[in-house]
Amino acid sequence: MKGSIRFTPPDYILVFVVLEMTFHYFFPINRLVYSPYIYLGIPLILFGVYLNFIWVYLTFKKEKTTVRPYTTPNKLVTYGAFGVTRNPTYLGMGLMLLGISILLGSVITFVFPVLFIVLTNIFTIPIEEKNLEKKFGKEYLDYKKRVRRWI
Repeated sequence: MKGSIRFTPPDYILVFVVLEMTFHYFFPINRLVYSPYIYLGIPLILFGVYLNFIWVYLTFKKEKTTVRPYTTPNKLVTYGAFGVTRNPTYLGMGLMLLGISILLGSVITFVFPVLFIVLTNIFTIPIEEKNLEKKFGKEYLDYKKRVRRWI
C-alpha cells in the first residue's frame, strides 16, 4: 500500500521476538508464569502461525491478491478470518508474541505483545485503512461497519 509505512508488523515481530529472548535470558525479571502453565503458550503460538501464515495466506492466494502490508490488494477479502477481524494477520502475530511471552514466563516479555498491538494500531493500520477506503470506497466502509478491527 502507498503511504509512509517504513517499519512493518513483520519487522516488529522479528525485533520483538529477539528482544523477548534477550530480556528473558540476559535480564531476567520476576517470572509471571511457571511450569506447567508456560506450556499454555504453545497453542497460542500455533494458532497465531496458523491464522497468519496458513489461513490468511491461502485465502489471499485463492483470491489472487497480495498479503504484503505495504501494497494495495486488488480484491477486498471479507470472508473466513476476515469475517471475524479486519486484521487477522496482525492478530496472529500478536498471539504468537503472547504465546512466546507465556512460554518464557518473564514479566518483561509481556510488554512486547502489547507494544506490537499499539504500534500496529497507531502506525500501520490507519495507513492501510485509508488506502483501502480509497481503493474500495463504500464496499470497504460497509465492511468496516460489520467487522471489528481486532476481535
